[in-house]
Amino acid sequence: MNIILLGPPGAGKGTQAGILVEERGMVQLSTGDMLREAKGSGTEMGNRVAEVMARGELVTDEIVIGLIREKLATVKAAGFIFDGFPRTLAQADALGDLLADEGQTLDAVIEMQVDDDVLVQRVVNRATEAAAAGQPVRADDNAESMKVRLMEYYKKTSPLIGYYHAKGQLQSIDGLGQIDEVAAAIKAILG
Repeated sequence: MNIILLGPPGAGKGTQAGILVEERGMVQLSTGDMLREAKGSGTEMGNRVAEVMARGELVTDEIVIGLIREKLATVKAAGFIFDGFPRTLAQADALGDLLADEGQTLDAVIEMQVDDDVLVQRVVNRATEAAAAGQPVRADDNAESMKVRLMEYYKKTSPLIGYYHAKGQLQSIDGLGQIDEVAAAIKAILG
């Protein structure tokens, strides 16, 4: 089973992906994690990633798709959770083509619907709690940075909601419930 978790930053996609990994043996494909892993791998693709990142450039869709292709071919799992990819319509098309080439399907696209004001407050609270506990605080865990990240999400990624809806693959859930409530909603979709 292959799924995409869609939703703005801070919606809880990583938390829910972690639950699916634990309960179902799925593999979370986070583009950020894959890029960091590839950079130090010494493989041909890893060397390409390292060169691009060393120049301070953004990694191309072609490279990200190549990394995903490698994972699909080499990692045996009960399914994959795409986290942070696709982010654009072009990436969605490329992922669809890749899955078809590999004889796989996209089984569900789950949109975690959340209220922007609640998300901003969630991030501010997370930063406050981390600081109070003496833990490091992410530089972008503040209200202004979060608003910028949300705007970026709505400009580039939210068109995927319509894209997958038109394909009959989108299912939406309330992402603001308790962690176990959101997990139950996802479980109900996945069966």
